[in-house]
Parts: sequence; C-alpha cells; structure tokens
Amino acid sequence: MTGHLILISGLPGVGKTSLAEIVAARTGSVHLSIDAVEESILACGLPPGWQVGVAAYEAARAMAELNLRLGRSVIIDAVNDSEDARQTWRAAAARTSSRIDFVHLVVADSQEHERRLSGRDRGLAYVGEPTWAEVQRRRVGYAAWSDEVLEFDTAARTADEVADALTARLSAR
Repeated sequence: MTGHLILISGLPGVGKTSLAEIVAARTGSVHLSIDAVEESILACGLPPGWQVGVAAYEAARAMAELNLRLGRSVIIDAVNDSEDARQTWRAAAARTSSRIDFVHLVVADSQEHERRLSGRDRGLAYVGEPTWAEVQRRRVGYAAWSDEVLEFDTAARTADEVADALTARLSAR
C-alpha cells in the first residue's frame, strides 16, 4: 500500500492553503499545514521570536509518514523555499515508497500578490502575517527547483479553478 505526497509550495499569499483545503476536501486527502504546526509550537509558551521552522517541518513530516504508510494521500502546505526543505519530503516519500508531486504556486501580478497579503488575516496569533517587504526578501532567496514541478499562476484564477487544473494534471500522471 503506497500513499501519495503532494507538496503545495510557494511564497506567502499565493493561495497554498486555499488550494490544499479544496483538494483535500475533494479527494479525502490529509492536509498538513506548516503554519498550523508552527502556530501550535509557538502557542506552548516559547519566547517571542523563537524560530520553529525546522521543528514544524519535521513534525509535519512525521505525521505525513504515518499517513503515507497507511496508503493515504497527504497534502503538505508549506513555502518549501529551500533544497533542505524539499529533501525532507523526498526522504519521506522514499521511506514510505510513496509517489511525490511538487506543486509550485505563483502570483505573476505583483500588485495582486501585494493586495492579497495586505488583506489577509488567517487568525494566527503567534505566526503572524508577513509584510510585502518580507515576502520580497524571501523571493530573492527562493531556491530554484531541481525536481519536476507543476506550476500554476493563481493571479487571475480562483482557488477552485486551480484545484480543477491541479487534480486533472495529477490524474494524468
């Protein structure tokens, strides 16, 4: 029994969580959000400014592996901006003999991307919302993809439209 690991990646504000929630609901997949894991870790009373990124990725990886071993599909919702982060998921897929697909979301229209960020409130008390300047800094450091990746520009599409396109492409593989 093998699972399917789907990584929905991209900078903050591109629509990762919206897409992950829709695809998970449609397919019965497990949805694991790095932001939700970080929020939980930080809510335990760590000092302000504590960096929990690696811990969040490892906690999500462990939960993903448990579900992949059961033959479930798992959707990871994370920025995945470094080769180290992506290797976490490659290793999880290899350890569980699971298929892996990388999905990268972008918002090609920078004004639309900035607008999305400025109006966003996910209700996370500890993780917070990044500023446009912070997202621009992350864009500069975003590692190029070495894997085959399914890329979608979400600027002029609804999350449902992107979900339709993604599920069609995944089904065709």
